[in-house]
Amino acid sequence: MKKISVAHSPDADDIFMYYAIKFGWVTPKDAVFENIADDIETLNQATLKGEYDICAISFALYPFVKDDYALLKTAVSFGEGYGPKLIKKKGTKLKRNFKVALSGEFTTNALLFKIAYPEARITYMNFLDIEQAVIDGTVDAGVLIHESILTFDESLEVEKEMWDVWVELSGGGLPLPLGGMCLRRSLPIHNAINYENTLIKAVDVANKNRRVLAPMLLEKGLIRVDAPTLDTYLDLYANDNSVQLSEVQYQALDKLYELGYKHGYFNSLIKAKDYLIPSEYESLRAQ
Repeated sequence: MKKISVAHSPDADDIFMYYAIKFGWVTPKDAVFENIADDIETLNQATLKGEYDICAISFALYPFVKDDYALLKTAVSFGEGYGPKLIKKKGTKLKRNFKVALSGEFTTNALLFKIAYPEARITYMNFLDIEQAVIDGTVDAGVLIHESILTFDESLEVEKEMWDVWVELSGGGLPLPLGGMCLRRSLPIHNAINYENTLIKAVDVANKNRRVLAPMLLEKGLIRVDAPTLDTYLDLYANDNSVQLSEVQYQALDKLYELGYKHGYFNSLIKAKDYLIPSEYESLRAQ
């Protein structure tokens, strides 16, 4: 059977949404999924190089790969009143040109940060190293993502919620787009539809069976956090809103791409719905 590479990040929500496939609860038709886990910016860079058939990405990357990858409708993470956090040492005051650590050039939080803080001096590092870099004084501040937003050191404090930056830039009323998945356009369309449907089903099954799946992931040591933190984190990023993109989520993506285009980070203005897999193809072919 055909082997399809599926890359996702090692953070709790991505692992949770994928492992219904890994545990054999959901299987694709006529294919075997081979999963790879790596940090999100490494996956963004890999997608720019076309390394994987299906890959988790930051939504802010997508305009750069739209010609080679279709945007998937599932395994999405949005913030609803929360998201990445700009943190610093307690009691310090940041200068206008403060040095900041971000988790990658193509991450969504980096796009929003650069628009909001044009004078900051940016350095990029693995998201797991950002908290310690702030504690050590290597940087003045850092933007925490994934589980780090819940567990950072008590010597640190939040300077700014990236949710608040999003609200200020977008005008409010929309969830914060963070990450999703994309699929190589060179795959045959009927296969692409099959793979997307498999992933939709996997996320749905995981979500509906969270009380069974979450303890399994913890027991196997696949998650970096404890059970209460995992429960809180899944409430935020792997929930009913992760199964399939909704109308308001499409609107949020379009606003993100509008902001990126307006501020010169994207060279064209795109609409998310124009870059989906045309799932209606199967029903038309059957007529």
